[in-house]
Amino acid sequence: MLKRNLSEELSSTTYPGRGIIIGRSADGSKAVCAYFIMGRSNNSRNRIFVEEGEGIRTQAFDPAAMEDPSLIIYSPVRVLGNKTIVTNGDQTDTIYEGMDKQMTFEQSLRSREFEPDAPNYTPRISGIMHVENGTYNYALSILKSSDGDPSSCSRYTFAYNSVPAGEGRFIHTYMGDGNPLPSFEGEPTRVAVDTDDIDAFTDLVWKSLNEDNKVSLFTRFIDIKTGSYVSRIVNKNV
Repeated sequence: MLKRNLSEELSSTTYPGRGIIIGRSADGSKAVCAYFIMGRSNNSRNRIFVEEGEGIRTQAFDPAAMEDPSLIIYSPVRVLGNKTIVTNGDQTDTIYEGMDKQMTFEQSLRSREFEPDAPNYTPRISGIMHVENGTYNYALSILKSSDGDPSSCSRYTFAYNSVPAGEGRFIHTYMGDGNPLPSFEGEPTRVAVDTDDIDAFTDLVWKSLNEDNKVSLFTRFIDIKTGSYVSRIVNKNV
């Protein structure tokens, strides 16, 4: 698969929906992740990311304007030991609880399906990063309706070991704008991670997202040798 320019990939559509990027920094020393949310409705746009423990949660920017918290208020990022979980919904908790009981990432997700938001049936996308004793691997998952059929769920897991420096994988909920919204298709896109600087990475991702539809962004760089990390949060609503 061709390694694509991350900025060009992010800006290639006005509405990729929610997206996860996981990879490795250019110098190979950091595990890299990003999670962003976008919105078309006022309810979806009325959100911010806030820190919660070692992870984050979504929160209403204006609580009085919140119409329906289901599917939009959740914890996108949680940490379980040396594992960092990032998802686009409350399946973060499902993965955390399952893996805490010695289930695998894939096994933990077997109880979940795509979101019940007809007619879009938004895919549930999830990632897991494992950093331990100087080693790093990660996996991405998507649970989606089978060609828009709500009676059938297609499940895909992509695992990456010996992660190359300077590249990552990008998965998102929608192929682009539409009505209904077309679900992501195929293998997570191979993208370049051309920096070792979390601020430069955060700035590149944020500026590449559609100005009208972007809502919030979270990034994290984890030192593969020590497990220490730094994070950034960018909210359009401030």
